[in-house]
Amino acid sequence: MTQHFRTQIEGMNCASCVRRVETALTEVEGVQKATANLASSQVDVEFDDTSNPAAVIKALSDAGYPAVTETEKYAVEGLSCASCVRRLETALSDLPGVAEVSVNLADQTARISRTAETSEAALSERARATGYPITPIKAAEPAVDRQSQEADALRRSTWIAAALVLPVFLIEMGGHFIPGIHALVGSTIGHQTARVLAFVLIAATLLGPGRIFYVKGVPTLLRGAPDMNALVALGTFAAFAYSTIATFAPSLLPAGARNVYFEAAGVIVVLILLGRSLEAGAKGRTGSAIRALIGLRPKTARVVTADGHEERQIEMLAIGDEIIVRPGERVPTDGVVTEGESYLDESMLTGEPLPVAKGIGDAVTGGTVNGTGAFTFRATKVGQDTALAQIVRMVEDAQGAKLPIQGLVDRITAWFVPAVLTVAVATVAIWLITGGTAVMGLALVAGVSVLIIACPCAMGLATPTSIMVGIGRAASLGILFRKGDAVQTLGQAQVVAFDKTGTLTQGRPEVTDLFLLNGWDRTSLLRLAAGAEAKSEHPIAHAIMRASDDVPPADDFESITGQGIRATVEGQAVSVGNARLMAHDSVDIAALEAKAQDYAASGHTAFYVAVNGQPAAVIAISDPIKDGASETIAHLAELGIETVMISGDSQQTAMAIAAKLGISTVIAEASPETKVDVVKELATSKRTAFVGDGINDAPALAAADVGIAIGTGTDVAIETADVVLMSGDIEGVARAIRLSRATMRNIKQNLGWAFGYNILLIPVAAGVLFPATGILLSPMLAAGAMALSSVAVVTNALRLRRFDMGKA
Repeated sequence: MTQHFRTQIEGMNCASCVRRVETALTEVEGVQKATANLASSQVDVEFDDTSNPAAVIKALSDAGYPAVTETEKYAVEGLSCASCVRRLETALSDLPGVAEVSVNLADQTARISRTAETSEAALSERARATGYPITPIKAAEPAVDRQSQEADALRRSTWIAAALVLPVFLIEMGGHFIPGIHALVGSTIGHQTARVLAFVLIAATLLGPGRIFYVKGVPTLLRGAPDMNALVALGTFAAFAYSTIATFAPSLLPAGARNVYFEAAGVIVVLILLGRSLEAGAKGRTGSAIRALIGLRPKTARVVTADGHEERQIEMLAIGDEIIVRPGERVPTDGVVTEGESYLDESMLTGEPLPVAKGIGDAVTGGTVNGTGAFTFRATKVGQDTALAQIVRMVEDAQGAKLPIQGLVDRITAWFVPAVLTVAVATVAIWLITGGTAVMGLALVAGVSVLIIACPCAMGLATPTSIMVGIGRAASLGILFRKGDAVQTLGQAQVVAFDKTGTLTQGRPEVTDLFLLNGWDRTSLLRLAAGAEAKSEHPIAHAIMRASDDVPPADDFESITGQGIRATVEGQAVSVGNARLMAHDSVDIAALEAKAQDYAASGHTAFYVAVNGQPAAVIAISDPIKDGASETIAHLAELGIETVMISGDSQQTAMAIAAKLGISTVIAEASPETKVDVVKELATSKRTAFVGDGINDAPALAAADVGIAIGTGTDVAIETADVVLMSGDIEGVARAIRLSRATMRNIKQNLGWAFGYNILLIPVAAGVLFPATGILLSPMLAAGAMALSSVAVVTNALRLRRFDMGKA
């Protein structure tokens, strides 16, 4: 059986890190697939029963990218001996994401280290199944958002580094901008003292705030798999070591090459830390959609008990609990109303702002907001089974997916850092070969600049940041991408094929037109027809009853298969049916036939109504076109997308509806098998999306390049679809395609920047412009450019948060 495990990890900061994490995990026995996401610092692992979940966490730690874990204490019931301790520890350790379990028999507690993605509900269920229920002993202090914590730590390190480096920068670089600074330093503290001071301050910088680059970079260098940290560590150490020799043992260097570059090493650390802190803050905003969804769930619920009610942690709810919801509160979990009524704001599910009425027997969804009423409901789903948890899981899965376009990035980053090291060494060698020892200082500057300016970070962030923001924005609009690669495929769609019933139309028949004879008025005629149909189970009968405000009782009801019905309503004989029924009852319908034919030609089903043997009306019934369907077809045409309608209706009816919608290609009288064949045929020549209701259309949804399911309310578990439109709004199809295209455009912009940046600036850093122009890029400018490249990529991705749902 395949298991799935997701966790946050530390230390992943460039595309090379992503490759190493995935390689380390795939080498673990039983691991079938591993996907790391640089933007979210998460890794997804699929493994079978032959793999030990703890081995996955250990492999991450051994690779230098430990899983982020949190340790909590739990009270344990039922412990009586060391065997109990061992059984509980073994049972909990087998859960994916549990790093360590320590059970204390003496005080009946368990201390569990687990990843944040390992739910408390899963721990509780496993412990209860083992026979030792656990209850969390909550800490007094609230949990801190890890991404915010990371950004705060980086900001502190940046300020400390800046304070240490600023005096060195002012002393060394001030003379280039302010005349007399150089002489002032020489006449006061002396140049040698200034160099020693610089040595002390920069050493403190590298051992303090800059230590992170060495702690993370050196091990990767020793393993033969250097990353971005290794490049920074090599560059800053080279500048620092060269300057140290020039300060304390200048005789080891040629007379013209005894310059110091302490300020370069320090400023590089400051700028890169600044870039990473800005990047961390921006990356935190890319996950705002997930945090907003998670934040919809209240912390506690008011559960009905034998003694009244009690506040209970949301993690401790069980199926069957009766829960009270007061005005203005959020619904804590999924369930069915058992008492009371109210209106709920379900916009978090559907994107639609209008409140929905709820009464006894209606389903409610966790996270939705109650209006002014109060009600009680019975929990039907809790924990990870709720609709909100499913939505969060869908969005996280899609955000963590690798698009086909990412394959190019992975292939390049596999050799990028080693290639940069080679270029840096070659740069120094070429400078020394062509200029000798006289240009040793320039050779060092060029080599360090090459190491620093290379940026696999931007390449690694280009795709996942856009995916995270784009899919998060889609979720806020009621568009759920179940598969991340659907973003790329949907954006390439050339044909959109629609199922008709329930997709382009309402999915149930309604009275749309009425033609009256002999002085009958609409209200009176529909009242009699509805009364006659009241005992029929036919969908047409329900349509006629919905059209009338009053349904009187009927006697002598008779149903004639294939023709219609007869009944007596308020003393009048009423017949509702087709021409065969009218002929059988000797009703002359000549005055109605032309109108009935007109209705049929326009895609309606026409029924005659006779009262006391006299023709009274023709009722036109059809499945009404959904609001926004015609506009959606027009918007798709504007996007250059061909539309096709596939229907089980007759050719005449299907063509009539297609004409109203503006669809030129129609496949009528189609069975589910025919739909699949049509979709497959379309997909052989053009990228094809199919839009259906997700149930009867499941085979066609699966056969299309992208399946789009029209969802309703909490129906989010449509397994065959790649994209789910939660609100059932057909205009979401055009929005989803526009958002997909905007996301792919954003990714291409990011990749263009990331690759173009490296292609253009690495040669400049190596000094190709120096012979002709005398321009040689400073390591400090290289560090600034490198830091800004990652910030630019993430900032560009964040523009997707402003995608306008009103435009389609």
